[in-house]
Amino acid sequence: MGVSVDGIILWVVVPYVTFAVLVVGSIWRYRYDKFGWTTRSSELYEKRLLRWGSPLFHFGLLFVVLGHFLGLVIPKSWTEAVGVSETQYHFVATWMGSLAALVAVAGLLILIYRRRSTGPVFLATTKTDKLMYVFLAGSLLSGAWATVQTQVIAAGHGYDYRETISPWFRSLWYLQPEPALMAGVPAAFQVHVTVAMLLFALWPFTRLVHAFSAPVQYPFRPYVVYRSREASVTSRAPRPGWDPTTTPPR
Repeated sequence: MGVSVDGIILWVVVPYVTFAVLVVGSIWRYRYDKFGWTTRSSELYEKRLLRWGSPLFHFGLLFVVLGHFLGLVIPKSWTEAVGVSETQYHFVATWMGSLAALVAVAGLLILIYRRRSTGPVFLATTKTDKLMYVFLAGSLLSGAWATVQTQVIAAGHGYDYRETISPWFRSLWYLQPEPALMAGVPAAFQVHVTVAMLLFALWPFTRLVHAFSAPVQYPFRPYVVYRSREASVTSRAPRPGWDPTTTPPR
């Protein structure tokens, strides 16, 4: 099957450009903007909505990412080899995935409402933040719509993306891209994949970079020692060799 120039650009060139921007942009950001490598937390401004929105969004997104990993990275033959039937996989991927997406979208809507309705939080919102929210919401909503349209309301097991999108995704990592696999994919999935690629290209230049951070050094950090200026203000009796600091004479 021949592939058009547009197909090659969209399903070969754009994915590799996206990956290059994600990697190079993240390295550049970490090297030249370490102090900006943060979520720019706004918890001090408002906590009630954040207490609900943040866990819903992050836990929902965690299960969405896990579902994408299983669907895109794990070949269909592997799940069948361990005894997972198509019916079982379809149930977990469709209904559990839809539940995870619903939770993530609910959390995101709460966070967006909080950012728009809370004055100090809104004032701390940059243009990059607004652009990031557009693509993040677009990626989640387009994925949810693709699932509903092609899986939930479709007859039988719905559209089997593990025969097309998944092999195409893996072919990119093999450096043997097969854009022809994406030619007959439903438009809803094509839109979702495209929006997701644009989101990953934008990723290094937004607060989303904090997802690549982990407190690995935290358990090995040096202890923080607190000393009282007054000898009488101590939690225990002074030990030999230990003298609390005193106020220097004036």
